[in-house]
Amino acid sequence: MLYRRTDLHDDLDRASYLLLRTLDEFGPMDINGLAASLGLDPSTAGRQVCVLKDAGLVQRSPAPEDRRRSIITPTDEGLRRMETVRVLRTENLADLLDGWSQGDLVTLGTMFGKYNRAITAKYLAGSVDGTDQPVAAPRSA
Repeated sequence: MLYRRTDLHDDLDRASYLLLRTLDEFGPMDINGLAASLGLDPSTAGRQVCVLKDAGLVQRSPAPEDRRRSIITPTDEGLRRMETVRVLRTENLADLLDGWSQGDLVTLGTMFGKYNRAITAKYLAGSVDGTDQPVAAPRSA
């Protein structure tokens, strides 16, 4: 509903935003790592990367250890546009929640945390090769 009633994603669609957010949080990665981080099939992630590359929002470079693999890195423009959408999303959410009690906000946060953990356990647990190792770890600041 919000997607249709706001202009949040006029400049950057949801899929592009999520892909760029993932690259920003976890750093450059190959298609398989990106797909696993987002719970996507690698072919789907590859198509999204092609769209972003054509728009100048990511770049592909050969992996140093295996030049057959490409490493996807967000461009400065990609990060700028992702950050613009992130700020707008944050402002819209703050506006929606304005007037909610602290208790309601805590309950909402608790429920979203529970929901996100259930999704992670069902769809994002383990790595691409089926191990229980995390797909990627957040970069240090």
